[in-house]
Amino acid sequence: MARRVPDESDFRARPGKHGSRPRTKQRPEHADAVTGFVTGVDRGRYTLLVGHHGGAGERTADGSNDGTGGDERTVLAMKARELGRTRIVCGDRVDLVGDVSGDDGSLARIVRIQDRSSVLRRTADDTDPYERVIVANADQLVVVTALAEPEPRTRMIDRCVVAAYDAGMDVLLCLTKADLADPEPLRALYEPLGVSVVVTRRAPDGLAPDGWAIEPLDAVRDALAGRTSVFVGHSGVGKSTLVNALVPDAQRATGHVNDVTGRGRHTSTSAVALRLPGGGWVIDTPGVRSFGLAHVQVDHLLRAFEDLDAVAAGCPRGCTHLDDAPDCALDEWVEASPDDEARAARAARLESFRRVLASRTGAA
Repeated sequence: MARRVPDESDFRARPGKHGSRPRTKQRPEHADAVTGFVTGVDRGRYTLLVGHHGGAGERTADGSNDGTGGDERTVLAMKARELGRTRIVCGDRVDLVGDVSGDDGSLARIVRIQDRSSVLRRTADDTDPYERVIVANADQLVVVTALAEPEPRTRMIDRCVVAAYDAGMDVLLCLTKADLADPEPLRALYEPLGVSVVVTRRAPDGLAPDGWAIEPLDAVRDALAGRTSVFVGHSGVGKSTLVNALVPDAQRATGHVNDVTGRGRHTSTSAVALRLPGGGWVIDTPGVRSFGLAHVQVDHLLRAFEDLDAVAAGCPRGCTHLDDAPDCALDEWVEASPDDEARAARAARLESFRRVLASRTGAA
């Protein structure tokens, strides 16, 4: 049998060391992507609202109409591979491609996270270098604190205030269970910091079958109307009960306080954004027992207090602004008050600021 002679069809070129085509770094523009508002996150799946005219998703990424005519719908999506480890949280506005119909069994893909107007973060403790993003694009932090059962923890409240001011958010302190304790001491402690305070109590048994109705709610609703507010608080303070009262169909799980430890049991296991009937959003988060502030810079905290920041410009370099800081201009500012009433107001504000500052630096 004659031996076959190789021809050009048998040639196999082997690329040289520098002859292979480099992998492109260009990514698709996804110009047809639509915008969605993240309302829930659960084990790698994201629940989003698309076609929402409150700023969350009625236009495509290039600014054109998404073709839905404002037809609001809930879409389930997953994160695109190119986003890597980038975390997506409740409140995020993202760009979606794929099946955005919202039909049963459909799954879209998140390809971009839009710029965030605010980011609320915390760390596990004050030495942890890793930040955990809690929510995005909220403009108000609502710190829910019980006046009793469990007892209020002011250091926790201080830390929440620090994190909110660092994120550029307003702070609302919601004091619950005022039927069990006087709210005035806590009100006096935080109002000098510019923190708004609302007070609620449990309704008498005769007004609700379970005795857990919340009253009055009008002040709380007014403070939340038209805003995106994130609720934080210890387990057992009545946070989920309050959310259920504000959003009747929320159906957030509620728990009870342990009679031995005085602490509540975690009932909310994930953050969720809920629409308020009167306009606005509340983002309910799981109960927390620690709020690390390793990510907060002291200078950033001072900037949240414009009057004190201007005075502190006269402090010596390296001034800590704490009680034992020598030649601190903030002390001189109090002493230079024009009258006794102004001196008392300035002293109360400085004392409150130093308390939250000490909470951040670990000096408390």
